[in-house]
Amino acid sequence: MSTFAVPQTALVVLIGATGSGKSTFARTHFRPSQVLASDAFRALVGDDENDQSVTVPAFEALHHVAGARLALGRLTVIDATNVQRQARASLVRLAKEHDVLPVAIVLDLPEGVCVRRNAERADRDFGADVVRRYRAELRRSIKGLAKEGFRRVHVLRSPEEVADAEIVLEPLRNDLRGETGPFDVIGDVHGCRAELEALLGDLGYRLRRDAEGRAVGAEHPAGRRVVFVGDLVDRGPDTPGVLRLAMGMVSDGTALCVSGNHEAKLLRALQGRKVSIGHGLGESLAQLAAEPPEFTRRVQGFCDSLLAHYVLDEGRLVVAHAGLPERYHGRASGRVRSFALFGDTTGETDEYGLPVRYPWANDYRGSAMVLYGHTPIPQAEWVNNTLCLDTGCVFGGRLTALRYPERELVSVPAQQVWYEPARPLSSPAPAAEAGADTMPVRVEPDVLRIEDVAGRRTVQTAHHGRVTVREEQSAAALEVISRFSLDPRWLAYLPPTMAPSPTSARPDLLEHPDEAFAAYRGAGVRRVVCEEKHMGSRAVVLVCRDAETARLRFGMSDEKQAEIAGAVYTRTGRSFFGVADTRRLLDRVRRACETAGLWAEQAGGWLLFDVELLPWNAKADELIRENFAAVGAAAELALPAAVASLSAAASRGADVAELLARTTRRASDAAAFREAYRRYCAPMSGLDDVRLAPFELLAAEGSTFEDRPHDWHLAVADRLVAAAPATFRTTRRVEVDLDDPAAVESAVAWWTDLTAEGGEGMVVKPADNLTRAKDRLVQPGLKVRGREYLRIVYGPDYLQPANLTRLKDRKLDTKRSLALREYALGLEGLARLVAGEPLWRVHECAFAVLALESDPVDPRL
Repeated sequence: MSTFAVPQTALVVLIGATGSGKSTFARTHFRPSQVLASDAFRALVGDDENDQSVTVPAFEALHHVAGARLALGRLTVIDATNVQRQARASLVRLAKEHDVLPVAIVLDLPEGVCVRRNAERADRDFGADVVRRYRAELRRSIKGLAKEGFRRVHVLRSPEEVADAEIVLEPLRNDLRGETGPFDVIGDVHGCRAELEALLGDLGYRLRRDAEGRAVGAEHPAGRRVVFVGDLVDRGPDTPGVLRLAMGMVSDGTALCVSGNHEAKLLRALQGRKVSIGHGLGESLAQLAAEPPEFTRRVQGFCDSLLAHYVLDEGRLVVAHAGLPERYHGRASGRVRSFALFGDTTGETDEYGLPVRYPWANDYRGSAMVLYGHTPIPQAEWVNNTLCLDTGCVFGGRLTALRYPERELVSVPAQQVWYEPARPLSSPAPAAEAGADTMPVRVEPDVLRIEDVAGRRTVQTAHHGRVTVREEQSAAALEVISRFSLDPRWLAYLPPTMAPSPTSARPDLLEHPDEAFAAYRGAGVRRVVCEEKHMGSRAVVLVCRDAETARLRFGMSDEKQAEIAGAVYTRTGRSFFGVADTRRLLDRVRRACETAGLWAEQAGGWLLFDVELLPWNAKADELIRENFAAVGAAAELALPAAVASLSAAASRGADVAELLARTTRRASDAAAFREAYRRYCAPMSGLDDVRLAPFELLAAEGSTFEDRPHDWHLAVADRLVAAAPATFRTTRRVEVDLDDPAAVESAVAWWTDLTAEGGEGMVVKPADNLTRAKDRLVQPGLKVRGREYLRIVYGPDYLQPANLTRLKDRKLDTKRSLALREYALGLEGLARLVAGEPLWRVHECAFAVLALESDPVDPRL
């Protein structure tokens, strides 16, 4: 059996005369979806696979589909004769356009075999002369297929060879998705051996030295590995020493290395090819000349083996010397290699005569983190999930590494300026001492790009799969967020809507805890927590410890925004207060976090809370006046007068008893309605009367907390209440074992007493917080509102039998689905935030929540 390797991402071109068995070969070795047959496309276009008159449009359609598959990185097989050079050239061009390897599989079977097979098929009415002509063209082409651009050519010359052939799909050499790390990615070394040894030591590696004391390898006790971004050589004092150490690590399997443009140029020089001796190459050649010839041969082989980029950790990490746009990840072509080694330029030169680099990272929208070097900068900066690690060590800057996946920077200073740069290297911020872990600066755009949020969107979430946002939903959200939202850099999270409990079976109630408990019990949840539902306004509080955190972590370059150092905003992304009041409230929160010890516990200097802002009328004053007080005032004015008039009429013997009874009930209901909304309106003299009732600490730098049980979150809230009782309010709660009837009965009694005292109701949540059952996400909470509170929601007379019967037929499925999707989007946004992903990736989730809110779901549910 003969084995032929084919890259997993490639354009495979089958070549052979009619009757050579190409279609059978394709069916045998490839999936039907991978094979695009010219005969099938003739049938699609012209209803007859043998109709040669439709060949041109058929091949246009075939090329279009092939291009679409290659753009997605799918293996594509072209089943056609392809014996003409012109036909093959168009396919090679197609492969190059999509940066995949073209592979030729030639079935050069004897003429007699092809003629006999055609004769056995009723749909083939052409003679041996057609086969003879095809085979003649094929024989003229075989030797030149590699020159035409095919990277691999496999030739089968007999039916036996075809039958014995085995196709093995293999990943490209740059595809190391199975290598998951952890990694320490090191920027451009440029011959700075001493700094490299120091950095490896600070990263925790143990150096291995030879008999002469030279470092020839390094190993991390925890199994971490180094990834060099290239440009190990040139300019610095000890290129051989750097190469000796790096080559040893690569050989030992403790490091990976991609090629830099300086390695590529050094290789050409060592091969004896003509190159210009500049930019430090002369120093490297002089240093290598002092080494034994065997070492220089090793260097040449090492440089020749280096690839232009690697795709690592299931596609989450890409390392390339000059960076790499998403469309090139895992691809193979001269264009991809050129970009990975040199980047792209605008065609201009700066005042120092150096090419102006095209800022590809500003437009990057890929999910993979891209780490690179090539262009020295004073300090490492995150730009759209990309990070340049060349901090100019050889020019007197620093040698920098990023710990992956931790996203921590470790750097050491250069011992001196080893090489004067053509362009001055600005002094780095006085941030890190040698070896100190630091957070890279985040560079975020001043505004988001509309294509990041407009149109139909699909957001992949970890807990609920794909969530689709329709175009009209995006348009509605864009209207809200562009007109009313606070600075989007603060908009890290929007809380989900909350689903109501199933409708109560009791005749006089719309909601009751029994149904919520039964719903969770049916989902396999055994312990729940019942939290007091505050009557206020849902709010998100993002607080930074200081202005520096606001600048570095959230990109707040505006001094005023940085000084506020946080935000307090609504479910629709609007700021609750003006600048002055927001600053005052956040100062109170900041001090409370200090007193409660939260800053000491949570690294990174920022905290994100989900809270209720009290009282209700602090922000709902206009709503109360226009929607509730107006109804109450009209009823208070009209209904007692109507009752009095009807009573007088009844005393005169008029038959108005039924109308009087109905109006009296309405007056009583209206009075209960006024009492219901008034109890949630407290006197307000200003910000000092505002209270926050936190019920969840959502995230801090490097951590989300949805996996912490609710009693942990409420304990954090209690600490804040203890630290600042004038700012925070406690949330009463009861934990319930759903398998304990006494505990359930006690919780129902607690809800009954709570709502009888004027409380809104309670929220029932799985005690463990984030919960899945049967591989499905469980509702994070079910609200169970009180009988009198629901008057505010459904109107004064909702408890009248006819109205209650109608309301019990509430359609809850849409609301429940919406709650789960928004919950999953919120969790996804938080995960992206703490992972350090760029603003547009975090904002995508918050925007999707706002977009889903535009759906016509009954707001009373």
